[in-house]
Amino acid sequence: MKTNFIALSLVLLVVSACATPVRQAGGPAGRVSGGTLAPHRVFDSETGRFTDFGRLLTASADADALFLGEFHDDPGTHQLQFAILQGLSRRRTDTLVLAMEMFERDAQPALDAYLRGEISESSFLERSRPWPNYASDYRPLVEFAKAHGWPVVAGNVPRRIASVVARGGLGALDSLPPGDRSLVAAAHSCPRDEYWRRFREVMGDMSSHGMQMTAEQAEAMVWRTYEAQCVKDEAMGEAVAAAIAQHRTLVVHPNGAFHSDFALGTVERTQRRAPSARLIVVSFIPVPNLATVDPQEHRARGDFIVFTQAPPRADSSSAP
Repeated sequence: MKTNFIALSLVLLVVSACATPVRQAGGPAGRVSGGTLAPHRVFDSETGRFTDFGRLLTASADADALFLGEFHDDPGTHQLQFAILQGLSRRRTDTLVLAMEMFERDAQPALDAYLRGEISESSFLERSRPWPNYASDYRPLVEFAKAHGWPVVAGNVPRRIASVVARGGLGALDSLPPGDRSLVAAAHSCPRDEYWRRFREVMGDMSSHGMQMTAEQAEAMVWRTYEAQCVKDEAMGEAVAAAIAQHRTLVVHPNGAFHSDFALGTVERTQRRAPSARLIVVSFIPVPNLATVDPQEHRARGDFIVFTQAPPRADSSSAP
């Protein structure tokens, strides 16, 4: 029983954090200082060439939705995401929408009340369960949207519901109380497709984590975890598609890169609900050396690949 609990805890960590660790407090703030962009290189997958940040902004400004796939612990990525919001605000005169994986759907009332100035920031944070790195990495995005009067959408399914699915499978949604059922997408699809194959590869052999279980038990657990991943993608895809339909403007959606790489996950779920929408995927990849990076191996991940200068790790062994 104890082993199963440890296994489930690890699995839920992978689902909730997109298999990337969250940077602890104390790192660089997620904002552009003095107009200087974090070190980076932008690769245009369509042309197969490196380009500049302005080209990325010009292409993104004409889209219906822009997915910013991130490694959650990379400070350069967060600085550039903020710069993208700044650049888009100069290129479009209409209202934009910021939709976020980082807020769960039941936090929407608190988020709306904060944006309208009806509650304080401290009250908002108490009621919205922000991620540990919210202050440094996501607050600048929310505050920029607030200053411009943009809607901010809490698109993710609550973690407690993802946990229910990870334990009992997709069918467990049928047993949710009405209040919780309204927090998930109206429709779900979780086929054994390319997204599943990539998810299975990321999860790897569960026995390597010291888990004592049969191969059948391990495979069943990974599948239930994948179903929980699909529930998250369906919720976020539904939220983005609904925002496109309601506001008829560009929706910017920061999310863990696994949710949007290769136009799978959340992107695929959005496109299914908004088949005529023009979706652009940007995948941020931190690398140790910007000068020697080979973009071709990453070309299929998105319309644009943004390589950032990875920060030095004082103790890489501490990463989960």
